[in-house]
Amino acid sequence: TENLAINTSVIEKMAGIAAKEVEGVVSLAMAPVDLKTIFDRGAFKPVKAETKNGTIEIDVYVCVKENAMIKEVAANVQTSVKEKLQNMTGNAVTHVNVFVADIFFEDNK
Repeated sequence: TENLAINTSVIEKMAGIAAKEVEGVVSLAMAPVDLKTIFDRGAFKPVKAETKNGTIEIDVYVCVKENAMIKEVAANVQTSVKEKLQNMTGNAVTHVNVFVADIFFEDNK
């Protein structure tokens, strides 16, 4: 059998692309940081991936449009990220945790 190792930074990049493709998502957002995580490498990253025994867990932080249905957008992000990663890696995605970290308000000036 062949083993394929995919760097977590590549998985994070793919998940970020999948999240940004969802209608209602303006951009990825920086993850909030506390003293416990401030010294972690990549603590501010908008997408964090963890691989365990051939499965993938993802945390993704997004900024949504002001009029977006947040629950629907979050569910669509979960589906998009899960499908893209499973199709591209062949690994099961066990969790996609979506955090709405910001809301984008358009100026009406």
